[in-house]
Amino acid sequence: MYSLPYPWWIVYFTEREKQMYVASNPRTKKQLKESIKAGNEEVVYAPGQGSIPENGTVHLEGPHFPEPHKWYATGVLRDGLLIKIS
Repeated sequence: MYSLPYPWWIVYFTEREKQMYVASNPRTKKQLKESIKAGNEEVVYAPGQGSIPENGTVHLEGPHFPEPHKWYATGVLRDGLLIKIS
């Protein structure tokens, strides 16, 4: 049997930590891309997971709970605002 050198829950919570939401709660990734392109300020947050980076790459999912997640994206933050997703 394979054994991890650390408890399994550390791996689980480390991976879950990376998922964030967009405050405007877009229903589709296309809707989010159009909003960014239109110049709307999109803010991301990670409920219950501490602070988010001011600049850098983040992993997003949506729409918010309790709806099932229908899209996933990688986004780029600059000065706390989402400027690009892929």
